[in-house]
Amino acid sequence: MNEEIRILLVEDDVRLAELTREYLESNHLSVSVEHNGGEAVTRILDEQPTLVLLDIMLPGKDGMAICREVRAHYDGPMMMFTARDDDLDQLMGLELGADDYVIKPVQPRLLLARIHALLRRSRQFPANGDEALHIGSLVINPRSREVSLAGLVIDLTTAEFDLLHMLAARAGEICSRDEILHSVRGIGYDGTDRSIDLRISRLRRKLDENPDNPSWIKTVRGKGYLFSGGDV
Repeated sequence: MNEEIRILLVEDDVRLAELTREYLESNHLSVSVEHNGGEAVTRILDEQPTLVLLDIMLPGKDGMAICREVRAHYDGPMMMFTARDDDLDQLMGLELGADDYVIKPVQPRLLLARIHALLRRSRQFPANGDEALHIGSLVINPRSREVSLAGLVIDLTTAEFDLLHMLAARAGEICSRDEILHSVRGIGYDGTDRSIDLRISRLRRKLDENPDNPSWIKTVRGKGYLFSGGDV
């Protein structure tokens, strides 16, 4: 059992939670379970697990409320379980700071693969090295996974950091949605996925960009996004 990786599964379906825990532990992951949403916030903040698996429909407090409360104080990746084809759940979860989502019912092997992908992105240095990127007043440090703008630290989720680092490392190049999705979520673009657009919107707000005339991350209509260097 890899004691360093601690997963907190927040799921009120007792049988499903137990089956999921058994499967993940059989694949060398340490898993604890919380069935009540009302207790989940305290456990996440106190225990600071490596990763949180969070169902949306929970007694006591739903997954959206939990994500909203802990996101500013929990830096680890959060994966949400959403209802099948419920775009609103997916978009709201991403807007509140979830790093990924899976649609229930989910095949155990797929869940395991998505967990491993999210853990790799959150725990390993980006493929292009661990040197900090200095772009104008923006500093992106992949070793500490810290971002600062004009000396002020910006709080980013795992997925937001990965997205910003990817775009900044390719400053001046247009990155398509397909390239971005492969990089930050390990999946291809199906023509309808809005998760990247939503994360771009969140990044722009955190970089204090004018939404009508963004200076750091520009939209190239029909092609993707371009990191232009902001105030360089």
